Amino acid sequence: MTIFSVLICTYNRPEMLSMALEALIERTYEKPDQVIVVNGGDERSDCIVQKYVVWPGIQVQLVKTVNKNLAVSRNIGLAYCTGDIVAMTDDDADVFPDWVTQMKRLHDEHPEAGGVGGMVIGAESDNSLLSRIADKIVFSSPSKATYVRTIAGVNVSYKRTALLLVGQQDETLVRGEDVDFNWRMKLTGYEIFYSPEIKVIHHHRPTVRGLIHQFYMYGQAYYVVRWKWPEMYSVYPHGIATIKDALKTVNFVLRIFYQPIFQMFRFRPWYVWPVVYCILVLSGCAWSYGVVRQWLIFTFRRFAKE
Repeated sequence: MTIFSVLICTYNRPEMLSMALEALIERTYEKPDQVIVVNGGDERSDCIVQKYVVWPGIQVQLVKTVNKNLAVSRNIGLAYCTGDIVAMTDDDADVFPDWVTQMKRLHDEHPEAGGVGGMVIGAESDNSLLSRIADKIVFSSPSKATYVRTIAGVNVSYKRTALLLVGQQDETLVRGEDVDFNWRMKLTGYEIFYSPEIKVIHHHRPTVRGLIHQFYMYGQAYYVVRWKWPEMYSVYPHGIATIKDALKTVNFVLRIFYQPIFQMFRFRPWYVWPVVYCILVLSGCAWSYGVVRQWLIFTFRRFAKE
């Protein structure tokens, strides 16, 4: 019998946590065996978790901590997870009713995959253009089941054997800890498998400003992770030594403007295209600024040490 654990880290979002636990514990067809909630916030979330501690057939445990970053909270929570499969989702996400069943099935079908994950759908995507944009660019994913480089931590699960082999998440990373972790897992020889049949509903950032700031932080994280792993796939070169490097640098700038042209055609109706294009360009600028700013910070620190 496969034991299935779920880890959720939360910080001062009790309303969302309540919806997340309701979806995971009350509405799933096949229940998880264990749910660990790591709370780095106040007691409001404690009360939400306590409601489920006595839920029959599921071991629900609250772990209190001081909020530092997501990697720290996850490492704390992982130490309590005892399952053969350890899944992760977030307090702002609601899993689909067949989530546990699909995770287990795909792990059985793909023993070579240390990590298995799936699709992230915006909670407001039926009514909000901004949410549909976030679906495409924040949680972009293949249309068919396939092996991938990484999967977002909001909808992922790992075999215990793979977790033990990879070790802890990198607590020095404020963002990008999931990309780093999945890369290290691939370096051990395990694959990462994506299936659109594994679904969660996610509450995206509700404002354009929030989305732009999110991409700025993603840009910073992108540079930090690639600085740590220079052999990892990257949209920019790590130096300008060849013509290929120079062309890659030019593309790093131009892609901000030409990629949104192709992406906007995926949206309907057609008259939203100008709005979509502007938001995508702003997001690309914010992401690139985050990359460049982090490069400047690292360069300054290096020169300061010398």
